[in-house]
Amino acid sequence: MSGVGPISQDWEPVVIRKKAPTAAAKKDEKAVNAARRAGADIETVKKYNAGTNRAASSSTSLNTKRLDDDTENLAHERVPTELKKALMQARMDKKLTQAQLAQIINEKPQVIQEYESGKAIPNQQIIGKLERALGAKLRGKK
Repeated sequence: MSGVGPISQDWEPVVIRKKAPTAAAKKDEKAVNAARRAGADIETVKKYNAGTNRAASSSTSLNTKRLDDDTENLAHERVPTELKKALMQARMDKKLTQAQLAQIINEKPQVIQEYESGKAIPNQQIIGKLERALGAKLRGKK
């Protein structure tokens, strides 16, 4: 490149700066100590319920008394005794085991066991399947 002239740059210098510290970084212990040494003003604010897992308004509310006074007993409806006995009798009359009856109505044997022990929550579809499979009326008047 002889005789072309002086070499010059066509671009501007780029200055790369660090980002301004975030709010969390400003509260960092190192940053606070550095500000103290520099003589900067430091504001401290006491936050109530800070660091706890409770909401600020978690003090006893109006609903607490209502919940304490509530004496309603909430429980699921269970299979009535008449249905348990009728189911067991109809199954014995057909000489079926609980597992065989369950297979006939496409349910698990545990379902039949729960109905016969009275622990099941009555399901009208299952009771209908049982009535059809056993050929006996299990619900209502006979």
